[in-house]
Amino acid sequence: MTASPLGDYLRNRRAQLTPEALGLPVYGRRRVVGLRREEVAMLTGVSVDYYVRLEQGREVSPSPQVLDSLGEVLRLDDDGRQHLYRLAGLSPRPAVPAAVEEVDSSLLELMLSWRDSPALVLGRAFDVLASNQLGEALFGGFPFSQNLTRVTFLDPAARSFYPDWHDVAQNTVAGLRLADGLTPGDPAIRGVVDELRIKSPDFGRMWDQHDARGKRLTSKRFLHPEVGHMELRVHVFDVRGAPGQELVVYHATPGSPAAEALTLLGTIAATRAVG
Repeated sequence: MTASPLGDYLRNRRAQLTPEALGLPVYGRRRVVGLRREEVAMLTGVSVDYYVRLEQGREVSPSPQVLDSLGEVLRLDDDGRQHLYRLAGLSPRPAVPAAVEEVDSSLLELMLSWRDSPALVLGRAFDVLASNQLGEALFGGFPFSQNLTRVTFLDPAARSFYPDWHDVAQNTVAGLRLADGLTPGDPAIRGVVDELRIKSPDFGRMWDQHDARGKRLTSKRFLHPEVGHMELRVHVFDVRGAPGQELVVYHATPGSPAAEALTLLGTIAATRAVG
């Protein structure tokens, strides 16, 4: 059993790679899932004993050169490499975040001026700290929870709202894992993680995979109960001056069915607001 977050991360990354993916020969039946420790050590250029001590938490000060080699062998992307460095204590910790997360008034004013694009500001644990009218309409007013991680795993409606639920869920967990590495022990994040590990087997299984990556420019499909199917592009921006906050903006190609659906959704939301 590993005794450190770094060891846990290495072990889980190792288990998700096959020798074939790295061009290693395979002889006979293997007793382990993924790569063997000996294989990672050989490819990294360290002794087996040293690598075992890393996974067991008995070696806590790997050099940048060793971490670079591990990142390459374990096929980590930029987010994964940064997470690896943080776990090894080789990147500066961010400032202690504020206990109460608040959205800057000028950012809120900007969001409210966007009539055609749903927008949200998310906190460290993916709490919805603010939304414009169309953003609130897209998520139906957040009737289940103001926390999108809880919505994804605990709201039964989420699995129809997100046609690609499994991908959305995995990306959510990976983003939460990355945030947990940035602010270890953050009570908001730990509260969500502890709750969902108890209430959602799916969350627990994905959390134990130790994927760590931030949101990227991508697209997301929705099945909205009032306007039907929409595929929207997703833009995510870090909020300067508020570590851990993200501005998430959804956008539809002009003239597309998704844009027409957003227009209809905006009309419905505006009518309700004055009704």
